[in-house]
Amino acid sequence: MTDPLAPIADPAAPLARRNPAAKLAAAAVLTLALVVTLDPVAPGVALAAELLAAPLFGIRLAALMRRAWPLLVSVSGAVLTLVLFAEDRSGTVLVDLGPFTVTTSVASSALALSLRLFAVALPGVIVLATTDPTDLADALVQNARAPERFAIGTLAALRLVPLLTQEWRTIVLARRARGIDAGRNPLARLRLFASAVFTLLVGAIRRGTRLAAAMEARGFDSGAPRTHARRQVFTRADTALVAGAAALAAAALTASVLTGAFRPVFG
Repeated sequence: MTDPLAPIADPAAPLARRNPAAKLAAAAVLTLALVVTLDPVAPGVALAAELLAAPLFGIRLAALMRRAWPLLVSVSGAVLTLVLFAEDRSGTVLVDLGPFTVTTSVASSALALSLRLFAVALPGVIVLATTDPTDLADALVQNARAPERFAIGTLAALRLVPLLTQEWRTIVLARRARGIDAGRNPLARLRLFASAVFTLLVGAIRRGTRLAAAMEARGFDSGAPRTHARRQVFTRADTALVAGAAALAAAALTASVLTGAFRPVFG
């Protein structure tokens, strides 16, 4: 079975070779800059730069879009909710849907929200798509000084994600074998889906409990120093990556201010 979190980038690409901690730091710097404003200019500039930088990570845009399809679904749901239930409906009316009216202010807010969500989430998608989970855990411990317990727990969570896909298919096939089918009834489909999600959640909690007990038995909370089979070195190129992300964040906010679109979250 294909691992949905397996790296899909060319490992020889210049930015794909960077330290996982550096890639995480770069994504965090860019995220912090984008969440302080509500305008569409800053996230638009950042998103364009992220898409242009994707080939430098050794990942093709088509592969990136396939990996990011859950993000597209989430953003679509958030934008639809905003369009339907926005309180501020000032400006020119674009679409009149009876009780729901889409105005220029609503459209602008929806555009800003969608761009910001994509610009904030896409760096995380790129990091996961270009980083081996074991290297990520090693970098968190060695470079970010994260607790061993947290780093190994993160690694275990990433390694267990493919099992969720396999268990979901097993649940669906088991119900099909028992003759449980919703047919064309949408309510029955929703009920069966919720039931399957609950079953999957219970299995994940049980597996997490066993994993936590195993980690305790192996002394991950003892504070004893541990050795590492693979060293993760933070080089000047990694520092340059973080500095480049900071420069991009500053450029995005500057463009927002110069165009007069800057709308701070607090203020």
